[in-house]
Amino acid sequence: MRNQPVVIEGRIKLKHFHPDDCAGRDKEKTKELTDRLGRRIERLQELLYANSSHAILLLFQGMDASGKDGAIRSVLHHVNPAGVEVANFKVPSAEESAHDFLWRVHQAVPRYGNIGVFNRSHYEAVLADRVLQIVPRKTWTQRYRQIVDFERMLVENRVVLLKFYLHISRDEQAERFKERLADPEKNWKFSHADMKTRQHWDDYIDAYQDMLNATSHAHARWHIVPADRNWYRDYVVADTVVRALEGLRLKWPGLGKGLKNIRIK
Repeated sequence: MRNQPVVIEGRIKLKHFHPDDCAGRDKEKTKELTDRLGRRIERLQELLYANSSHAILLLFQGMDASGKDGAIRSVLHHVNPAGVEVANFKVPSAEESAHDFLWRVHQAVPRYGNIGVFNRSHYEAVLADRVLQIVPRKTWTQRYRQIVDFERMLVENRVVLLKFYLHISRDEQAERFKERLADPEKNWKFSHADMKTRQHWDDYIDAYQDMLNATSHAHARWHIVPADRNWYRDYVVADTVVRALEGLRLKWPGLGKGLKNIRIK
């Protein structure tokens, strides 16, 4: 049986969702299934590229240490890197700040035939910008509507948008931070910014909750993914990607005009 992530349909409260949920699944069997799903994604990506009629965009948001990098690495492990475009949106540059907040995002949307990955995204404009009071309330509240309009335009132009919120608990985040501090090979992952963000935990949860409710729309709904268990998180994301790719019902293109009668000597 293949479980599906919670898809936002109505008003939600994050306290009603359990970050450690695994739907009663067996860990080892689920990890094996995730690997098979990854190989299925590899094949479906070739089909996507062969047609070049659609693009798939995987968008990941979540608190620090929720596993965005890990989910991306696991789900796309078998895919040809040439067919993947990855963007990570950090603090805007001077050039990016001289434009509207979506300017740099639109440039990073994958071309038809490819899978795109946003490790964080335009949603930082209603998360960090809100919590850290970088912009006034009027500005970030307007952005909800602007984001929905932008995403609707993408979907109407054959970009399949899958939005994943990786839902981690505060206790699990603490354990992962401790691991990064204790392991010399993971020290580089930890920074003062992580602790600053953790100090605003409740503010960020409020911002995420408002974001999920305001921007989960018919063209691109949010998927809430329990993230305390890496193996279950990866499975849920992989399964959702396979369903979306299969839903396109793509066929292998035939020979082009004038090629069927060619004889190779």
